Amino acid sequence: MTLHLFDEPKIDTHCHLLDPARFPYAPDVAYRPAGPEIAPLEQYQQVMAAYGIRHALLVGPNSGYHLDNRCLLDGLARGAGRLKGIAVVPDDADAAQLRTLQAAGVIGIAWNAALGGTERYLRAEPLLRRLAELDLLLSLQVEGDQLLALAPMLRRHGVRVMIDHCGRPAAGAGLEQPGFQALLALADQPNVAVKLSGCQKFSQQPPPFDDTLPYLRALVDRFTLDRCLWASDWPFLKAPQRLDMGPLLRTVERLLPQAADRRRLWWDTPCRWLGLDPGASG
Repeated sequence: MTLHLFDEPKIDTHCHLLDPARFPYAPDVAYRPAGPEIAPLEQYQQVMAAYGIRHALLVGPNSGYHLDNRCLLDGLARGAGRLKGIAVVPDDADAAQLRTLQAAGVIGIAWNAALGGTERYLRAEPLLRRLAELDLLLSLQVEGDQLLALAPMLRRHGVRVMIDHCGRPAAGAGLEQPGFQALLALADQPNVAVKLSGCQKFSQQPPPFDDTLPYLRALVDRFTLDRCLWASDWPFLKAPQRLDMGPLLRTVERLLPQAADRRRLWWDTPCRWLGLDPGASG
């Protein structure tokens, strides 16, 4: 039976929960999501049901919560085994803290150089060693040419790395810009994967962000579908225009018109990276 695009089994590898009614925001955060950015678990579960998303990777947001992982952990506890997590932790988090998170369903931690700069993470190299020892992932968000500073450190460790949002190349600077070339060069590292997501963060056009397709194609060509993952970035924090899940999936269809290729991106590869059973897609 041929499945409709929206029913093809998917794993969303980057989305957020924001539920300030149950988990008030931290007092010192720089950005406090509001209105349509509020994203409780129950609402995301409806999105999952509508678009064939069988599993998801919840990423702790710096917006609203920063180091407060309570909302994330609550989502994991109530997710009926369908959710895994990426937590935000202090740069000096020790192995005991990481093991506690791991026992709750966290499979990695997030670094957001796009928000906090690269210098702090260059000083946090011991944390990478602890992640490697515990087989935890690093979900790394950079923008522009920031990856140039961090790439040598990533090469020194066996930690598995997922680069968020296509590396957020500089809008309009082209495929040859140094930061994007540094990302493509990391394809020679089998422990590095890239999330095809966040096109609204580097496009100069309105949806469906046609100017990002050359970047997506270059990443698929260099990393192959064995190390590309898809993510929605729901609920689209700070998006310059209104976004919906359906058009994002249609963009994937344009990029990968063959259902077998979409299955690799949406299911087979994220199952392997997130430790899920690829035979349980239903």
